[in-house]
Amino acid sequence: MEALEIARWQFGITTVYHFMMVPLTIGLGLVVAVMQTIWHRTGKVEYLRMTKFWGKLFLINFIMGVATGIVQEFQFGMAWSEYSRFVGDIFGAPLALESLLAFFVESTFLGLWIFGWKQLKPAIHLACLWIAVVGSVFSAYFIIVANSWMQHPVGAEIINGRPVMTDAWAVFTNNTALVAFPHTLMGALAVAGGFLLGIAWYHLWRRRKDGIDTIGPDGRVVPGEASIPGRDKTDYKVWIRSLRIGAIVAMISFAGTAVTGDLQGKLMFEQQPMKMAAAEAACHDGTGFSVLSVGNLGSKNCDDITAVIEVPGILSFLANGDFTTQVRGVNGLLDQYKADYGTHLPDNPIYGERAGQEIQYVPVMEVTYWGFRMMIGFGGLAALAALVALWLTRKGTVPASPWLMRLAVFGILAPFGANAAGWIFTEMGRQPFVVAPNPDLNGIDQVFMFTAAAVSPGVSAGELLTSLIVLTAVYAVLLVVEVKLLVKYIRGGVVSAMPELARVPADEHPDGTPGPDAPAKPADDVLAFAY
Repeated sequence: MEALEIARWQFGITTVYHFMMVPLTIGLGLVVAVMQTIWHRTGKVEYLRMTKFWGKLFLINFIMGVATGIVQEFQFGMAWSEYSRFVGDIFGAPLALESLLAFFVESTFLGLWIFGWKQLKPAIHLACLWIAVVGSVFSAYFIIVANSWMQHPVGAEIINGRPVMTDAWAVFTNNTALVAFPHTLMGALAVAGGFLLGIAWYHLWRRRKDGIDTIGPDGRVVPGEASIPGRDKTDYKVWIRSLRIGAIVAMISFAGTAVTGDLQGKLMFEQQPMKMAAAEAACHDGTGFSVLSVGNLGSKNCDDITAVIEVPGILSFLANGDFTTQVRGVNGLLDQYKADYGTHLPDNPIYGERAGQEIQYVPVMEVTYWGFRMMIGFGGLAALAALVALWLTRKGTVPASPWLMRLAVFGILAPFGANAAGWIFTEMGRQPFVVAPNPDLNGIDQVFMFTAAAVSPGVSAGELLTSLIVLTAVYAVLLVVEVKLLVKYIRGGVVSAMPELARVPADEHPDGTPGPDAPAKPADDVLAFAY
């Protein structure tokens, strides 16, 4: 493999891993803020416990996201220096706002929320969490603005071979970003919903297995209490309400991703027609949507693909909102791309040994075709699971089946898979461009960059391979650390985030719930929550 391919693998592995943390941080942060708001307004003890338990998991994921995200900054300069030079005048604004404004606000107020449980007034403490969560949302928006400019460059012109920002408002209100942002936000909420549902199901199942909760003659749950700290009737309320909140959030977010995804698809047909044609394996002009197509693995010839199941009119609806408009296929678009951008890479030193090579305008169709379907499939499965969960828990608890419990826990991965598949499809489908051209009514906007020109010229394949192996190994270790921490605190239940429930006498409990006697002077529960 040459340096370019290794650099792409490195960026892909580290970015997809980091992106696993991002939707859970955004989605779970919003949910925890709502939980604390309900506790602040109602004083109901179960919402305090929910805030601290889910907040603990939110913090673990947040700090791991920060650790894995730092690497992305270094890769821009070390592996993709030519790309950084090309986009630097544009990316400077959104990335600076993300770092200096959104991330600093997020981290500062999150710190105040972590250590301010007793030191701050309740309303101020709640406001700190909301500010931190809103900061994470703005942080995501600024990143999406930068990425959307790569998908659809606007507000710039080429001066001395580099794009220079001429209209900041156009960059920050890029229609690609305005559609991609709510789609990403809905995807994050889907992850949070599935996370709540799976973990809450597990704890409700444990309460049934341990004989704490029983089923009455009418088939409805009879919540009980155990001598184990924290496993009381309030604990039951924590899990059943978390499950229902998670299921509702999952279904609403799937509907939101469907609506915003449809808008995003229509923009892609307009802005990146080759990406969407490859996603549908549409080799020829037509109106049919491919439910299933097969072809020769790795083939670069679109004619090797055969549509097994096709629904007429659906592709036209996805592209134009009607059922009759002919949508251009890969073969017709290929001739247009060759006419507009050439058949071979320019004879320019920036391309190195790749100068003069034939340009492959058709992305890897196995990735775009199945990535698009995995995104929709995993998202749909998560929404269906949420609907089934609401039905199965209509009498107040989950079934006693351990297989259903395992299915619910593994179902947590479905919205993660949908997010990862969507991200891979979006980035891989843009190839061979790292900055895609922006076709407009007056012809082709010359603000674009081939991926072959973006890699650092002074970095060898051996150096990139070494860094790829090292980073992948480090990220594997971090994955083990995060999973072990999450599993530890999930199994521990609410007491793992509120150890004061286990060691503070009943008359000293913040929520008045019973517990075993303990020394009169309790430990600092704020530090226990933080660490």
